[in-house]
Amino acid sequence: MLPLSVSTQMINARPAGQDAFDASFYTPYAAAAQDALALVCAARSRMNDPDAVRAVTYRLKTPASVAGKLAKLSLPPTRAMAAAALHDIAGLRVVLAREQDVYAFAAIVRDSPGVYVLGERDYIAAPKPSGYRSLHMILRPRACAVALELQLRTPQMDLWAAAEHDLIYKPAPR
Repeated sequence: MLPLSVSTQMINARPAGQDAFDASFYTPYAAAAQDALALVCAARSRMNDPDAVRAVTYRLKTPASVAGKLAKLSLPPTRAMAAAALHDIAGLRVVLAREQDVYAFAAIVRDSPGVYVLGERDYIAAPKPSGYRSLHMILRPRACAVALELQLRTPQMDLWAAAEHDLIYKPAPR
């Protein structure tokens, strides 16, 4: 079994006006992401083919993105509202070799004793109109006070998601 390589996207700078989402706001989310990474490593070891896990990435949503998502939902940009309304402030993505591996991995996560699965959206069985496909799970590691999002997909789904993100979800300004 190859060692698990994890890439990260972390917060670099806080835009002016986003003081509610300072470093202390992110502390429980970073802890949840670390616990979820340990869960991913454990789940990988329980796979029939541990090498089916091709990539793992995680990120913390930037303060501007948190505030923007709250504004899109017509909610006040406060720490309490962000914690209550957003479950993707911390996010992990696991890219697996095949669709069947996605579902096998999800089953292992569901059966893991160290996590509560708070919800799931299966965009593989029911893709978005754009063609986006992925299995999203909202998790809360038992030792953590906050939830995070786990996205499971294949390399092909990941490529489509990256293209959709760049072209549709967050197009570059003209």
